[in-house]
Amino acid sequence: MKILAVKSELCTGCGICEKVCAQTFYKEENPEKSAIQIGEKSPETGHYVITVCDQLGACMDVCPSKALSRNKKGVVIRNKKLCVGCYACVGFCPRLAMFTHPDLTEPFKCVACGKCADECPEGVLSIVEVPDLEPSETAKWAIKVKEVVA
Repeated sequence: MKILAVKSELCTGCGICEKVCAQTFYKEENPEKSAIQIGEKSPETGHYVITVCDQLGACMDVCPSKALSRNKKGVVIRNKKLCVGCYACVGFCPRLAMFTHPDLTEPFKCVACGKCADECPEGVLSIVEVPDLEPSETAKWAIKVKEVVA
């Protein structure tokens, strides 16, 4: 399974990743339309809080229209034809990595395309392969994903 790994201790908060993501998918450099969000620095760690989908797929079970599924690379994707824009996935996402924007009628998320990783000047982001998961393993893997990307 392919994920976008994050080394938040390297992040300078430049926002290039957000602009690249929005440009790639929405043809505008609007950080609010980015599937990766750079927040404030954490008081505990002093590192920027970076929110991005970990591809664990918890959102797939709550989608009433079955619009969320895994592609061949294990990435959770949204089928635009099936999505009804109910936003159940947004409210359920344990990482808060399913996003909305007033200009858009459906939610959006990271699809681990790697464009942001290619443009990050500090090497904060990278695409990595992790083992595929059975649905029953996702809760256990959440801890391991944090260790892999740390």
